[in-house]
Amino acid sequence: MDIFVGNLPYEVEESAIEAAFAAHGSVSKVKLLLDRETGRSRGIAFVTMDDLKEAQAAIKATDGQELAGRPMKVNQAREREASAPRSGGGGGGYRSGGGGGHRSGRDRY
Repeated sequence: MDIFVGNLPYEVEESAIEAAFAAHGSVSKVKLLLDRETGRSRGIAFVTMDDLKEAQAAIKATDGQELAGRPMKVNQAREREASAPRSGGGGGGYRSGGGGGHRSGRDRY
């Protein structure tokens, strides 16, 4: 089962997250999400535990518990909805258009 872990401090490392969950069962994978531009943690991780009962016990035990001074938000990870478009990106750039207006004075009264 994949477990979502949020509200993590930016300084936390995967090993600390693994230790918090390993107390409740066997952890097969920890993935800490990093910001593409800064390389800094986004405060979100996913933990994979193969045993369903251990995973459920870990969710119950760790949700709201502090890790490095912040209470974790822990629940079962949900699949991303295929029909929902991803947000982000956007924001034109140099000469990417703009409002209407007049064209070099030709349309003025």
